[in-house]
Amino acid sequence: MKSRDVEIAVIGAGIAGIATAYYFCAKLGRKSVAIVEAGQPMALTSAQSGENYRNWWPHPVMTAFTDHSITLMEDIARATGNRIHMQRRGYALATRVAEPRGLIDQLHAGYGASGASAIRLHDGSGAGTYRPALSPDWQAAPDGVDVLLDRALIRQAFPSFAPDIAAVLHIRRAGDIASQQMTEFMLEHFRAGGGRLLRGEVTAIEHGGKFALTLAGPDGAETLYAETIVNAAGPHAARIGRMLGEELPIATVLQQKIAFPDHLGRVPRTMPFAIDLDGQSLDWSDAERAALAEDASLAWLTRPMTGGIHCRPDGGVGGKWIKLGWAYNTTPEQPVAAPAFDPNFPEVVLRGASRLNPALEAYVGRLPRERVHYGGYYAMTAENWPLIGPMRTPGAYLAAALSGFGTMAACAAGDLTARWITGVAIPDYARKLSLARYDDDALMAELRSSSSKGVL
Repeated sequence: MKSRDVEIAVIGAGIAGIATAYYFCAKLGRKSVAIVEAGQPMALTSAQSGENYRNWWPHPVMTAFTDHSITLMEDIARATGNRIHMQRRGYALATRVAEPRGLIDQLHAGYGASGASAIRLHDGSGAGTYRPALSPDWQAAPDGVDVLLDRALIRQAFPSFAPDIAAVLHIRRAGDIASQQMTEFMLEHFRAGGGRLLRGEVTAIEHGGKFALTLAGPDGAETLYAETIVNAAGPHAARIGRMLGEELPIATVLQQKIAFPDHLGRVPRTMPFAIDLDGQSLDWSDAERAALAEDASLAWLTRPMTGGIHCRPDGGVGGKWIKLGWAYNTTPEQPVAAPAFDPNFPEVVLRGASRLNPALEAYVGRLPRERVHYGGYYAMTAENWPLIGPMRTPGAYLAAALSGFGTMAACAAGDLTARWITGVAIPDYARKLSLARYDDDALMAELRSSSSKGVL
């Protein structure tokens, strides 16, 4: 069996693993770094990304973390002439609650001390000036958040929204990027810095003086020796943890999306990434509802469902496609190579999305044939925070549990992992994003009692 030696082995070529390797090689000058991946880079959950980013979270730790990550993405956009197609029309969080005090309180909690200046209320009293997201230019967009409480202003700014929407939280440091372009850029610099991409599945890990990773690759088995390993295996992070004798607090949940050409022009191309926060019951006909109720496997579709339905134009002003998503599944399962998608999902998410954008009803029962139904496993902790930093095993580190926010957090996760390993100064919040937070009873009690975990 052949063998190789490296200083650092990053397990997983998803967006988090690639970003970690990039910051080692391109930014910290470490040349003996390898990424180990069984398949193609960015082929699992990262390939199913919505490619969105936002700096709002209901806790200042996650806000600071994603703020830093967005700054790092801006650095890449600036250095490459915006090769990553960074756009910033924001996130528009819509609700029918006329006085969403709980949501505003979450804004203040997430933005912390800066909340007083970052949060701008527009209630029709004439105070404040609201700038709609007319341009996708990330360098010209404002920061902070605009809270629209005036229905006339909402109708003007978001004409496609249903007339019963009473409040919109427009998160301004938010938008979308081309994650594949960003990781291609990172891989180019990773290779130029001396890094290697090794093809093979990690089937076992032994830990003596060094880590010995057994790889099953296209040319047979080999052993990779590494002084340090990074578990960035996405939906397989828990399995890699068990190879080290560690049970990680990570569950994998299958989530789905659809994309299709909006050939009827039902969604404005300038609309931000829009999310309906309110729960709902799907609008079935009486006959449909009765038929669903009679089928034990489908009866749940007649019951109230959680909010958080996504809709955004894809491809910019000149594009035609739109993406819809609804992360209503909460049942953990073991990841498999080819997950079975719910054939009802396209119709379910379309009906749900039509409540916020009623013009989408034109596609109910008539979705274009060229639609794409896709999805992947979200690897998540119960509190929906990532795990970045040391594992219990000396020399092993995590860059995991980023599903649902991998695109927006990958740069900061890679930077922070590299800092942990090399001893470069880490931010104050670093320990709270590592396994060490589970030893902080006060923090965990706070997170468990939170009314929102930032799942959008």
